[in-house]
Amino acid sequence: MLSSFTAEVVDALSGPDWLRRRRSDAFDSFSAAALPTEAEEVWRYSRISELDLDRYEPALDGAGPRVEVDPALEARGVVVGNLGDVDDGDDVLGAVAGAAVDAFVELNVAFLVAPLLVRVPDGLAVEEPIIVEHRFEAGGAAMFPRLVVQVGRDAEVTVIERHVSGDVDGLVVPVTELDVAEAGRLRYVDVQVLGPRVWQVAYQASRVARDATLQASAVALGGSYARLRTDSRLVGKGASSQLLAVYFGEGEQMHDFRTMQDHAAPNTTSDLLFKGAVQDRARSVYSGLIRVRKEAMGTNAFQTNRNLVLSEGAHADSVPNLEIEANDVRCSHASAVGPIDAEQLYYLESRGVPPDVAERLIVLGFFDEVIDRLPVGPFERELRADIAGKLERRSA
Repeated sequence: MLSSFTAEVVDALSGPDWLRRRRSDAFDSFSAAALPTEAEEVWRYSRISELDLDRYEPALDGAGPRVEVDPALEARGVVVGNLGDVDDGDDVLGAVAGAAVDAFVELNVAFLVAPLLVRVPDGLAVEEPIIVEHRFEAGGAAMFPRLVVQVGRDAEVTVIERHVSGDVDGLVVPVTELDVAEAGRLRYVDVQVLGPRVWQVAYQASRVARDATLQASAVALGGSYARLRTDSRLVGKGASSQLLAVYFGEGEQMHDFRTMQDHAAPNTTSDLLFKGAVQDRARSVYSGLIRVRKEAMGTNAFQTNRNLVLSEGAHADSVPNLEIEANDVRCSHASAVGPIDAEQLYYLESRGVPPDVAERLIVLGFFDEVIDRLPVGPFERELRADIAGKLERRSA
């Protein structure tokens, strides 16, 4: 681990020539740019002004993810390994994300240590999920995970990405690129269970081709301030995406979601459902945009965000938006922020259920609509236990 974010640190990182060049260019862009502030609309309501980069040092050792994958898949053409080791790595890195949306994406490229590529060849259906786990244990460290998932034509895979830490002070800046080729099918979920002193500033970009399907999900339970910006582009006729999220803040946590459902081709469909809860003094922000470009005739786009506020000191903001340039479309958005439904509570209590148990049952049921659709596999029980644990701490 070195002492600061400097060009010397960037130059010392190993890798092929193309990656070293990309790191250097990204660092120059980062150095020339200002960090975002709450004055920018896309950072409105955030806590980004509280971030002090000088508190952290880039982690350069042991920063690679742990991967669980069936070893037999390699013989079937599946690639799961360091992006720096593939011949077309320079073309793959950033192909979906495009130009950096902010300084943090540049920072991610500048300090890449072990970018991971998951590539599934045309026509192959991978039965078991591929699990990628980033574990952060070094206090004061800044880490920059990068995952690229490429799904070939008429291929299918489930990828579970986990960000985990203990009770350490740290910064995590992950970037994920999801690329689904024609008629491909990708189920992806990001599970964030970072410690209460970790900051996360994450970006996820996806590109969905003709007749392809993407389900991209997020679970956010940890972090001090945890932000995820999701840009989902439907670029081929008949493409579809489903965006899901579960988030639950306690203490003084803040969860911050910004989403873009970008329809750039005809007869495309997107459906977003984000559900969250806040208690104690926690905050959450959801700001979403459905964009329908003029060539995207026949679009169907839906956006729903619902939030439970479980304590007087907690707060949730929900800001849905539409930007429609085409005719012959069906688009809708809905948002709700409020306490537990009094009628539901009364119904349970009138049947002898204690008030604290009734509240827990209602909150757990509130999240079931999303959890039942998540491809979290072996982690579902852990997810439900984590939510129940937050509720128990509230009632303690």
